[in-house]
Amino acid sequence: MKRTVWQGGWWTPARRIDSPNHDARPQAQAIDLVVLHSISLPPGEYGGDAVERLFTNRLDGSEHPYYAALRGVRVSAHFLVRRDGGVLQFVDCGQRAWHAGVSSWRGRERCNDLSIGIELEGLEGQTFEDAQYARLRQLLRALLRRYPIRDLVGHEHVAPGRKADPGAGFDWQRLGRSLDRPTLDGQPISRLRTPDKPG
Repeated sequence: MKRTVWQGGWWTPARRIDSPNHDARPQAQAIDLVVLHSISLPPGEYGGDAVERLFTNRLDGSEHPYYAALRGVRVSAHFLVRRDGGVLQFVDCGQRAWHAGVSSWRGRERCNDLSIGIELEGLEGQTFEDAQYARLRQLLRALLRRYPIRDLVGHEHVAPGRKADPGAGFDWQRLGRSLDRPTLDGQPISRLRTPDKPG
């Protein structure tokens, strides 16, 4: 019996943690973009629950000097891929997560309207773990089967000059090559454009 990997807009292999920081997408909006980010709290420290608390409005601004600037910030992403490959999901993919901010891609503004946001636990410009690439590949293949996604880009591409993540440490070519291989159902993922494969 084939395992169901979606329950509505929730990917069942991920651990679900509901964030209040989302709203409805514009009516009849196609979801055809994935935006990759990197995040760690405090910067460069991994494995804690601070990102979860940020995305659920429970981060204590007095706990660390860096957190003081995040008081009152309301942000989220659909997914977080941890350093060990674990995945958390905060927002139903059918809903608009608040991850890209002021942004545009291929002449379209407000990328949150049309995108799925994936955070990679990491530091802007630094490298990522093998487990993260493997899990990201699995997640992207599931998303590509479910949504008409055409582009996979970084926050740095949709908000240049304002954002620089995931940065130079992320290997776009490695991810692109792995996605060009056949999917589990034998079909190639040829429609997806990444920054190293413009189309």
